[in-house]
Amino acid sequence: MPNDFQPTDMLKDYYEKWISVYKEGAIRDVTLAKYQMSHMWITRLAPELRLCDVTRVAYQQIINEYAKEHERQTTMDFHHQLKGAVLDAVDEGLVPRDPTRKVIIKGKTPSTKKTKYLNQFELHTLLKSLKLDDTINWDWFILLVAKTGMRFSEALAVTPNDFDFAHQALSVNKTWNYKAGGGFSPTKNKSSVRKIQIDWQLVMQFATLVKELPLDKPIFATKEKVYNSTVNDILTRYCTKLNIPVISVHGLRHTHASILLYAGVSIASVARRLGHASMTTTQKTYLHVIQELENQDIDLVMRSLSNLT
Repeated sequence: MPNDFQPTDMLKDYYEKWISVYKEGAIRDVTLAKYQMSHMWITRLAPELRLCDVTRVAYQQIINEYAKEHERQTTMDFHHQLKGAVLDAVDEGLVPRDPTRKVIIKGKTPSTKKTKYLNQFELHTLLKSLKLDDTINWDWFILLVAKTGMRFSEALAVTPNDFDFAHQALSVNKTWNYKAGGGFSPTKNKSSVRKIQIDWQLVMQFATLVKELPLDKPIFATKEKVYNSTVNDILTRYCTKLNIPVISVHGLRHTHASILLYAGVSIASVARRLGHASMTTTQKTYLHVIQELENQDIDLVMRSLSNLT
């Protein structure tokens, strides 16, 4: 790319080419779409900004303008997506000095979040109400996600071959590309390839359910187009009827992890079960649960120490 651009060329043009050269084919489609969205914002916020004019002030102004319409975490993501290209432009001598140094990340006040997970009683209430008959339906999908913590796309890709009923395990080694019309795709990352232990009841249920199905075909993604809103709508109706917090299908994953943590399962084990790349991701996502458990630990420590006198 050094010979393709001059310092007087536009940042938006350089960024578009940078995405094409360094990101297309190297990252998942869903991540590539985020970079392309960032390019759209650069085109909107700084359409006439030349590479040689990308100073710390100019870069900060872009971040500030973006932050007016986005929450802080989203702004941070935008900054990281843009920063990689800008630093490459610095290395190529197109931008004089690193303009991303000491950038200040702002953002709108986070909106009130919906409840992300159910407690054990609420989950039990939900699962007891599911219509689990002899044919495949979305209620079976809800049960599977609730008991495994799989991502939506991972659960869609499950085939009868993925079950190891003898060893009570379910292999996660692919996803279903539902956003692009279907077809198997790689998992989110290497850590997402895993085996999930499942309980004997789920083994018995699915062994019967899938015995007549094609071994290598997805159990649930039987149509070309599948939408997560379909399952979310079913969950909404159930939760409303049962008078429990309304959650999304991704909320079932949060519910699964939270219940395991409250039950005393280690963070490392939960991270492996969820397919997180590191325990740090698990700790950040479930900080509220971990903090509550730490408070319980403090009480336990104090009681134990007081008994030593």
